[in-house]
Order: sequence, then structure tokens, then C-alpha cells
Amino acid sequence: MRGPRPIDLHLTAHQRKTLEQIVRRATSPQYEVTRAQIILAADEGKNNQQIADQFDLHSQTVRTWRRRWVESAERLSLIEAEGDAADWHEMIHEVLRDNPRSGTPATFTAEQICQIVAVGCEPPADSGRPVSHWTPTELADEVVKRGIVSSISPRRVGLFLKRGRSQAASLALLVELSAGRKPRTI
Repeated sequence: MRGPRPIDLHLTAHQRKTLEQIVRRATSPQYEVTRAQIILAADEGKNNQQIADQFDLHSQTVRTWRRRWVESAERLSLIEAEGDAADWHEMIHEVLRDNPRSGTPATFTAEQICQIVAVGCEPPADSGRPVSHWTPTELADEVVKRGIVSSISPRRVGLFLKRGRSQAASLALLVELSAGRKPRTI
């Protein structure tokens, strides 16, 4: 086949056994199974395109996991030589795991979220609000007014209040909190 020669990959017997266990185990995450299969096929001498065709993957995916395994080979050998089974399995799972992905940073800090919920626990009258119960809109306006956040949507306030409460609506939580009652647990 045309193209660059794939990176040579050679597994030890222990590495092969561990990867085969991952492939056979019914509880292994599918991403680990696929990546273990890629490494095992590479050890059998198959090139990237053959492996990609066999598992219906893009050849770049195969190239990436072959490269990651080879880059980790030295660390794997050191841990394998030490004989610590827990470290060994953690290292294998680490090699097969996705790298952290970049993304936008969190908009609100944990402290800001706690302060928003704390304001929701206060009676609205204490803040000079002409309502008997907090609404997400009123609460969003109040936390901006207090300078806790520069801006926040009522929807986001509702999500913060709802988080961790699988079946309770955020509006119901606001009503209970602003009435001075302890929220029901579901």
C-alpha cells in the first residue's frame, strides 16, 4: 500500500494479555475496546489502512492510537517491570483514555453559584422585591444588582437551582425557599 510506513509496535506478552482482557470483558467501555483492538491488530503487523478497514475507522484514528501506544511504551515497560498490578491497569486505562479537550472555561465559579443559591434562600422582601416568592427572573436581576455576577439569564439561575434535584422544578424550589420552608427531598 502507498503512504508512509506505520510506526512499528511490539507488545509484550503481559501487554497483549491485558489488552485481550479489555476486549473480552463485557463491562469495558467501547472506546477502550476499540482502541485495544487497534493496538492488538497493529502488533499483528497490519498497517493503518488495513486496521481502519477492519474496524470501520478513519486511518488517522488508527495512526493516533498507534502513536500514543508507542509514546507510552517506555512508561508501560517500567510499570510492568515493577509488578504493581493496580498501577499497571491504571496506566493501560490512561493510555487508552481520551486526552482532556479544550473548551470554554466555566462562566460562573462555584462560589458565585453558592451565592446565587444563598440569595434564593432569602425572602424576596429582604431585598426590597415586591414579590412573595422568588422567580428565576427576579433572582437573576437581584444577583446582578448585588454584583455577584455581571450578567446571568433566568434560565441559568433555574438550572443552578435545579441541579442535583432530578425531579423537582426550580420554580417550586424557589417558592419553598422564599416562603422560609425547608425544601422537600425527593
